[in-house]
Amino acid sequence: MSVHKIKDGVFEVGAAHFDRRLFDELIPLPDGTTYNAYLVIGSEKTALIDTVDPEKREVLFENLESLGIERIDYVISQHAEQDHSGSIPFVLERFPMAKVVTNKKCKGFLKDLLHIEDDKFIEVDDGDTISLGNRTLQFIFTPWVHWPETMSTYLVEDKIMFTCDFFGSHYAGASIFVKDEAKVIEDAKRYYAEIMMPFRNQIKRNIEKLSSYEIDIIAPSHGSVYKNPEIIINAYRDWISERVENIVLIPYVSMHGSTERMVYYLVDRLVERGIDVKPCNLTVTDTGKLAMALVDAATVILASPQVLAGAHPKAVYAAFLMNALRPKTKNIGIIGSYGWGGRMAEQLSGLLTNIKAHVFEPLLIKGHPDEDAYRKLTELADKIKERHAELGLL
Repeated sequence: MSVHKIKDGVFEVGAAHFDRRLFDELIPLPDGTTYNAYLVIGSEKTALIDTVDPEKREVLFENLESLGIERIDYVISQHAEQDHSGSIPFVLERFPMAKVVTNKKCKGFLKDLLHIEDDKFIEVDDGDTISLGNRTLQFIFTPWVHWPETMSTYLVEDKIMFTCDFFGSHYAGASIFVKDEAKVIEDAKRYYAEIMMPFRNQIKRNIEKLSSYEIDIIAPSHGSVYKNPEIIINAYRDWISERVENIVLIPYVSMHGSTERMVYYLVDRLVERGIDVKPCNLTVTDTGKLAMALVDAATVILASPQVLAGAHPKAVYAAFLMNALRPKTKNIGIIGSYGWGGRMAEQLSGLLTNIKAHVFEPLLIKGHPDEDAYRKLTELADKIKERHAELGLL
């Protein structure tokens, strides 16, 4: 149990989940996560902004009890996903006078997911406000960060922007406030890469929308609270920009060593040409690390052996993930080895249709790489260097 004071009358009352190691049965959590819920006490009304994952609801209630809270008038639901909304039914049971304040789309999701009765809702539009007496909450629609119904809440008098998943990070620490900026930005980048990257264009619009507000504190519903909002806003501006770095990312898998030899020969040739290279062995690579590398890499070369007539399943998964995350990568290619005929290149290319990038001709060899294969890999390194030079990276 822990309550974090944000400002007088404003508290973080959610829960840390230090030992959670997987999110959505997909995303690794090396540092756990938090479910931040914020209590705003006004002179007339009290509002709870978001709740917690149902597994941690008793922590939320213990925190509220430690503050002597006997009444909650409004539960602000900024996002319907259950790690934020899942405890709303329990809050309504404990505080039957409370109303759920949210937008029309989120209301529909909450009714479907949690079966909350219609008469428990107060529906708000973009820009609407609710008074707590001496404090005012304003609701700002920020869709597609990362669901279509997500909104942010601005505490006008205190200049606090509550952003739910927007600007969040999966990190559970002793302090709710940023202590180590480099560590926090790394965690936020992982979070962005895994969850937000497909929505770069929508994020850009939402950042511009929020920039019209005077913000002293950004308080997301996962991870650290920012007393210096510019560090996370500037990081996001960079991640969503078209800027890429002089990096070649090579996700690879190799069964008997042939593909791995190709990969590391290519690595050496690229390094000789002044290019940073990040090989990622897909049998051991953390999915989050792979996603983070996709944020900045100018080029991605996917390397796989052929399994029967297609790519190795781990390479298929990597291609599927890349296609779903839609990185700003400028060049993509496929290399690998095979034992007999197949359609590995066509299979992997067909999984990368969302990535709008220059495509190098696939380089597939039969069996173990020979001098001709190494010559072709050297030529590929030259082509990559040319593309990076054209992008102004060399």
